Amino acid sequence: MIATTSRAYHLSLLLVVLLLATGCDYARMSDDEAVNTYGKKMPAAPEHTVPVSGGIEELKATDPNRLHNPLATTPVTIAQGRTAYGYYCLHCHGPMADGNGTVGQSFSPLPADLRLAPVQNQSDGQLFTKTSLGYQRCPPLALTIAEADRWAIINYLRTLTAAPRQ
Repeated sequence: MIATTSRAYHLSLLLVVLLLATGCDYARMSDDEAVNTYGKKMPAAPEHTVPVSGGIEELKATDPNRLHNPLATTPVTIAQGRTAYGYYCLHCHGPMADGNGTVGQSFSPLPADLRLAPVQNQSDGQLFTKTSLGYQRCPPLALTIAEADRWAIINYLRTLTAAPRQ
């Protein structure tokens, strides 16, 4: 009787294992996107899409005084700079570029008054580097603002002058 019970137990165990094994299609599951989400290969990038020179690292290694604004100061580039200033700088430096923007008012000290001599006496390259890499509380904007817009903002800043204080 023990041999019959043992045989029945083994046969029922074998039957359960066979049912479980045949109920799962493991080959199909391994190809399922939900199981193998990261198995796809990235398509090849077209040539000349990944920069191999220039960029932020080159800017970090460059003397700011050797940088020159590639944009001519024209009404078009000044308008482009005014627009970009409105998008990226106005909230801290304010509509008058005096450091009294909505966000800038919460800073201590206030953001720089961009119309004053300490800013205006800097070279275009110095302003471009500080705008790109960040300076004090000003965040680095090289990855936020296109290079042409950063240079245009400098052209716009050059048109600003501080009103005499009374």
